[in-house]
Amino acid sequence: MIKIATWNVNSVKARLPLLLRWLEEFSPDVLLLQELKCIEEAFPREEIEDKGYNIAVKGQKTYNGVAILSKSPIEIDLTELPGDREDLQARYIEGFTFNVRVASIYVPNGNPVETDKFPYKISFMERLHNHVKTLLSHEEAFVLGGDYNVIPEERDCYAPGNWEGDALYRPETHAEWRKIIYLGLTDAFRAKNQEEGHYSYWDYQGGAWNKDNGIRIDHLLLSPHAADRLIDAGIDKSPRGWERPSDHTPVWCELETN
Repeated sequence: MIKIATWNVNSVKARLPLLLRWLEEFSPDVLLLQELKCIEEAFPREEIEDKGYNIAVKGQKTYNGVAILSKSPIEIDLTELPGDREDLQARYIEGFTFNVRVASIYVPNGNPVETDKFPYKISFMERLHNHVKTLLSHEEAFVLGGDYNVIPEERDCYAPGNWEGDALYRPETHAEWRKIIYLGLTDAFRAKNQEEGHYSYWDYQGGAWNKDNGIRIDHLLLSPHAADRLIDAGIDKSPRGWERPSDHTPVWCELETN
């Protein structure tokens, strides 16, 4: 069995004690990280390597940043999403580990929608759609995990009416999400959990965590070959309740060993 998780840590340096604790307690085989907010040289490699993980990082000062941690060696294939050579934001890293292709993805938030941030979000998702088509042509097991900044359905947010017009819930965003899913990918969490009220993000403001006013925007998307091996999937809410937490919490899936 291979346990793969994704987590937007909202600053790996600020959240390092929590990250190390979670690696110790949950012990994923592969962890996909987003929003590192540091360059490669500032990533806390030694502390994480001491937990038994290999590391691949695509960093950026102050913003963004993605990484792959794995208990097995990682062969890195991409450190940027194809399709726009002028896009310098650190939002994508892809590699091969445990005989599974994995990618850590940080889709742009897209707000405010009246600025150029929303077209950038849609363009990024279009590029991801095109890349997924390429990946599927290889007919291999892959897991694309990350903070997609997409609320897929009403049951994925505490108050759907509050999100009307938000970039995470706009019709254009949903259309791009469906285009990616309809290529034949499986939302690992939804394949194993149909109930409403399961969230991966709670805002720091307004007592959202204590009220459970959350949204589900962190996802693990599986290729057909990976979905055939899916054992279970879930959300580990516990780190969101720890001291000085990220506003996101880990999402995980388990695959049968190939």
